[in-house]
Amino acid sequence: MTITAATKKDSVDEFPQEEIIRDVPKDSSMLTTTEKEEINWVHTAMLVIPPVLGIIGLLTTPIQAKTVLVAVVMYFWSGLGITGGYHRLWSHRAYSAKFPVRFLLALGGAAAYEGSIKWWSRNHRAHHRYTDTDKDPYNARRGFFYAHLGWMLVKQKARQVGFADITDLQRDPLVRWQHKYYAPIAVVIGVVLPICICSLWGDFWGGLFYASAMRMVFIHHATFFVNSLAHTLGEKTFSDYHTAFDSFITALLTLGEGYHNYHHEFPQDYRNGIKFFHYDPTKWLISFLSYFGLTYDLKWVPQEEINKATLQMEQRRIDQERAKLKFGKKFQNLPEMTIEDFNKRVSKGETLIIIEGIVHDVKNFVHEHPGGRQTLLNYIGQDVTSMFNGAQGAHKHTTYARDYLYMMRVALVKQISQGA
Repeated sequence: MTITAATKKDSVDEFPQEEIIRDVPKDSSMLTTTEKEEINWVHTAMLVIPPVLGIIGLLTTPIQAKTVLVAVVMYFWSGLGITGGYHRLWSHRAYSAKFPVRFLLALGGAAAYEGSIKWWSRNHRAHHRYTDTDKDPYNARRGFFYAHLGWMLVKQKARQVGFADITDLQRDPLVRWQHKYYAPIAVVIGVVLPICICSLWGDFWGGLFYASAMRMVFIHHATFFVNSLAHTLGEKTFSDYHTAFDSFITALLTLGEGYHNYHHEFPQDYRNGIKFFHYDPTKWLISFLSYFGLTYDLKWVPQEEINKATLQMEQRRIDQERAKLKFGKKFQNLPEMTIEDFNKRVSKGETLIIIEGIVHDVKNFVHEHPGGRQTLLNYIGQDVTSMFNGAQGAHKHTTYARDYLYMMRVALVKQISQGA
């Protein structure tokens, strides 16, 4: 079991410079307003046909326990193929895996009917590089529906989606093989295999409707929720610079991908839920396999960096709440007042006192003073700094008293130099 601290080193540094495209081609401008989006009929069919078949199955075919078991196994295989394979292994390279694990994840990912490793990872890397911008392929700022599945209903134009380097994937023989034969692999593993298994007990149609079609619907939306719900619901635990949230509910719906705020802040970490009680079966699988050497080089973010992000986010929340509160005039915005002016105004009946070089008007507080009205009136026109801070037998005033005092600020005492 090998675990290493994740770094922010750019993956392209591992490859020869001449083989790397450093940026988007010069003619890759954003789509013009005259270019219309065209319906992607292949994607539309893949999103419509499975739920239709599932409904037909519910109306015509009894549900058998063995078939349900096959559907559940296929759900986790294809789901983990996406979360553990497409996402954490190939898109983020958060860990490494031996060939048998890579092969099974590649097959399971294909059975999810969400495109090849190459296509999926290219979009996901663009999503992280251009999060919440027009170059984000499933930009959450365009609405829940668009991020969930709307972006797949239209043909994707290369000039619209931001550039993402996938030279490492293009060199991976398994990725190239899966991309080339994606369609037959998806059909055999995602449809033919569950049908054949269920046919062993005479449930051909159950295998088609439930273990294949309905399972596909559930895995689709489990993944789509990462793009939509995970950018809509929950807490911003580590950063508020993007729309990603942490949510236990989303984690349950997405095989552990719901702690999305953490993931967007630390995408190189093989974990998504970092606490032991966080629901993250993808993390559990990767960690479990590492004890047998099947996965290794697990990347993780040092706890100190996580603590920094958490504290900084808590401070941002405190600052935001503090900004809503009234603390009176700021020190630097107060006008100056000489002692002579101070004494004149007191002689005219103003209820002024001096505390720590600042003049306060306590007119509206006289009747509220906990020590009684006369207690405060006895010190009008005086510097009561020492008493306020606990001298002369008085109690040291509380933080609340000091904050409340800020509301009574009038002016700074102007210091007159001795040579004047």
